Amino acid sequence: MHPTIHIIPVVRASVVALCLAAVSAHAGDTLSRIRDTQTITIAYREASVPFSYLDASKKPIGYSVDLCLRIAEAVRRELKLNHINITYLPVTPAMRIPAIAEGKADLECGSTTNTAERRKQVAFTIPHFVAAVRMVVLTGSGIRNWADLRGKRVVTTKGTTTVKLLNERDKVRSLGLQLVERADDVEAFGMVDKGQAEAFPMDDVLLFGLRADSRDPNRFTVVGDALSAEPYAIMMRKDDAPFKAVVDREMGRIIQDGEIYKLYDKWFRNPIPPKGINMNMPIGHLLRDTLRFPTDKVGD
Repeated sequence: MHPTIHIIPVVRASVVALCLAAVSAHAGDTLSRIRDTQTITIAYREASVPFSYLDASKKPIGYSVDLCLRIAEAVRRELKLNHINITYLPVTPAMRIPAIAEGKADLECGSTTNTAERRKQVAFTIPHFVAAVRMVVLTGSGIRNWADLRGKRVVTTKGTTTVKLLNERDKVRSLGLQLVERADDVEAFGMVDKGQAEAFPMDDVLLFGLRADSRDPNRFTVVGDALSAEPYAIMMRKDDAPFKAVVDREMGRIIQDGEIYKLYDKWFRNPIPPKGINMNMPIGHLLRDTLRFPTDKVGD
């Protein structure tokens, strides 16, 4: 890790709330607040392997976290600070947008899709991944595509774009889905593992990660035609052009210098902590095209 970045132990929402008034005072001027406090707050997910999750020592790590640490260093250089402190705020899918919009965190470094609806509340930088919504089922279940879910119990994660996609598919195809929602991806995956749900639709890369991290990956299969392309991007507060310019410039540099491909290989093509699982996931053509022509104008 860069010697000018100081990591402060993970902070919980109750601790951050005590500082919220001070943060809100500079909500539209992130760079000034970071200059004053010499601190940047990163919101992260606890179980979105390999984007943002906890290692064996409960430290946030992952592909998105690595990108955010590089952005934090770029902010330090921009502000000409000798050092910059980093605090971490854990968020769930339902909490992540309010955490940014309400000024509790400066960057959200997880697995969040850039959509036009979300851009009404927050801003996004250039995407660092493009996922496709598919589903994980038990191997041997006989489920191969969406029509096979007719009348079956299906679980997904609350606060995600997948919920809307499933409701639309259910309405168009009259599948009669018994749709239930859970607080996070791990809990939803566990319902399939225990036979409490027939399928868990979600972004394919998250499903591959959950499968690889399970007790017996061969019990699970990722199936189904892609319902959509999901461009993942780091979130930040809306209407803060100076801060967004620094974030976008650093993301552009990471892409143009080819650094992003090295980070991709680190997290998707090699064993990762804490269990040494390997996603074995080659970079997809959608992501390659996105990186050839980087822009934040996606997700419409």
